[in-house]
Amino acid sequence: MALTIRAAADGDEADWRRLWAGYVAFSGTDLAEDIIDLTWSHLIDPSAPLFAWLAILDGKTVGFAICQEQLATFFRQPVCYIEDLYVDPTARGRGVARAMIDHLIAHCQDMGWDRLYWYTEADNATARRLYDRYSGTDEHVRYKVNFGTFLKSGNPA
Repeated sequence: MALTIRAAADGDEADWRRLWAGYVAFSGTDLAEDIIDLTWSHLIDPSAPLFAWLAILDGKTVGFAICQEQLATFFRQPVCYIEDLYVDPTARGRGVARAMIDHLIAHCQDMGWDRLYWYTEADNATARRLYDRYSGTDEHVRYKVNFGTFLKSGNPA
């Protein structure tokens, strides 16, 4: 098994869109096409705080981690938020997600950032088995107020 983790680039759009469609379906949402276009444009814009790493397994793009560099009030250095992490179902169970998280940890350390964090759904038992190897959950509860619409239906989740 040859696994490589690398930054997304212009030529990766088709592979990313294929995986993104799987991720969006898995999450039960139906995003508007202009949001998908905008997300891709942010991922390849070097001035944007959003970036993506791709997992390439035996020459095929099988996963992504979309992250955000953020400034934070309790830290001297930026922190990194994993916004989306996805592995194609055909590649699951082969260490791809673990390799992406390990890569992100090393990247954050290389950048001198102070924290890597992410969220997952409480009922995502498969992902939580992996995530619990890195850290336990904390006492925070997330709240959200949506102002824009991003779904095809026009109703924010």
